Amino acid sequence: MYKIILKPGREKALFRRHPWVFSGAIADVEGNPGVGETVDVLDSRGEFLARGAYSSESQIRVRVWSFDSDVVIDEAFFRQRLQISIVNRELSIVNSQQLITAHCPPSTGRLVHAESDGLPGLVVDRYADTLVMQVLSAGAERWRETIADLLLELTGARRIFERSDVEVRKLEGLPLRIGILRGEEGPEPLRVQIEENGLKFWVDVSQGHKTGFYLDQRLTRARVRALAGGRDVLDCFSYSGGFTLNALAGDAASVTAVDSSADALALAEENRTLNDLPSEKIEWLEGDVFQVLRTFRDGRRTFDMIILDPPKFAPTSSLAQKAARGYKDINLLAFKLLRPGGILVTFSCSGGISAEFFQKIVAGAALDAGVDAQIIERLGQSPDHPVALNFPEGAYLKGLIVRVC
Repeated sequence: MYKIILKPGREKALFRRHPWVFSGAIADVEGNPGVGETVDVLDSRGEFLARGAYSSESQIRVRVWSFDSDVVIDEAFFRQRLQISIVNRELSIVNSQQLITAHCPPSTGRLVHAESDGLPGLVVDRYADTLVMQVLSAGAERWRETIADLLLELTGARRIFERSDVEVRKLEGLPLRIGILRGEEGPEPLRVQIEENGLKFWVDVSQGHKTGFYLDQRLTRARVRALAGGRDVLDCFSYSGGFTLNALAGDAASVTAVDSSADALALAEENRTLNDLPSEKIEWLEGDVFQVLRTFRDGRRTFDMIILDPPKFAPTSSLAQKAARGYKDINLLAFKLLRPGGILVTFSCSGGISAEFFQKIVAGAALDAGVDAQIIERLGQSPDHPVALNFPEGAYLKGLIVRVC
């Protein structure tokens, strides 16, 4: 077994069972481990701390599989981890009866949430009979074929489509990859129909954002539906219409949906038609959200509810300050467009922006806009995106529902 020896005093994070070992904590590497090979992490006195996957390219040199020296990293290990992860999803739905209307059927949702499920660098989402798999780390890459075989066996899915086309793979020294990994081919582009909260959606798993759909916003989409009745709603970064369709289903007076992608808006309109929602209440608007908001401000156009669900501005904490300016700008503009008593539903999915920092950004935007506002609800990712207590980075989605007084 290859061994990673830490510098004195650098084992504290592992004592807290945090699953990452950074390059700066390492004193020595015994042997020459290949990409994703299993290594033992030892403290400066040679005592065992953890067993994980090695990456020579990433600043995260080791991602921990287990803190137990008796655990062997083999097919049986991955079978057990995947079984536990899948069963946990089934239990979370069964045991959440009070939220059952805000859940997808078990046939749609996240099955594996990387470090939070003890499988660093592995994301698996299920859309009906299709699994979408993202392999984001050297360790998950090394076991990719084994994991794919096990997923087909354990889920009974017809196919696995791989979306390992995320930039973070470059930090691991891995090439980007996309395409059918297991099972039946299907049409190009590959689209799957799902149902959520009583609404149907086409999901473009081969070309869409993330794995094709924002599964992490399931509960909030239901919340928006409950709040939208009788309101003029502005949905920014609307993508395939998740929030837009829920607002329409909640009997919004009108919905204006803004996205920079004509293809995304076309898919959203297709989803509206699929659900037979009123076309006269919807305005699709292609454009840059920042520019559109400024145009609305200059034209003194106002709304009762504004939804801001932008893409990731700060993937790491080093970019947090730069990203903060972007978050503040769109929230400031949104506050200026809200009518008295209006509601802002605003998010950050940036790992480099903490919940506390995000609240400060939104508070600063309200102050600069000259409005008094109250947080009436805090939002996060849906329960199939759990956060391990030893891995707070798993809580990437932060959201607020804010009311203008």
